[in-house]
Amino acid sequence: MDTNIFKYFADIKVKEIAPGYFSKLIHTDKNTINFIEVAAGRAVPRHKHIHEQYTFVLEGKFELTVNDEPQVLDPGMYALIPSEAYHSGVAVTDCRLLDIFSPVREDYRAGQQLSQLNQPNK
Repeated sequence: MDTNIFKYFADIKVKEIAPGYFSKLIHTDKNTINFIEVAAGRAVPRHKHIHEQYTFVLEGKFELTVNDEPQVLDPGMYALIPSEAYHSGVAVTDCRLLDIFSPVREDYRAGQQLSQLNQPNK
């Protein structure tokens, strides 16, 4: 098996990128793919970044607020968050999420948590 191409998902270490947000991160030359498990009630604070972000709910319900517009996402919906758009979220139920970022999240690659990044006042 060519291990430069084929990988085992179980081999990816879990990182807590924000309190209660447990991620398995895959970094390519151009993207970061983030598989997240989050417990109901856990929130990520309002923030923005240069990355475009595509958020999918694989299981459960997640309330995502983008540019002050809240929307509950379930497995039938996804969100395309533009670069520099303020956003935040809270898990309505236990959920599994998939985020795709472009360009690569070098901060996540370096092991930083979301709580270590600059976050604006509301």
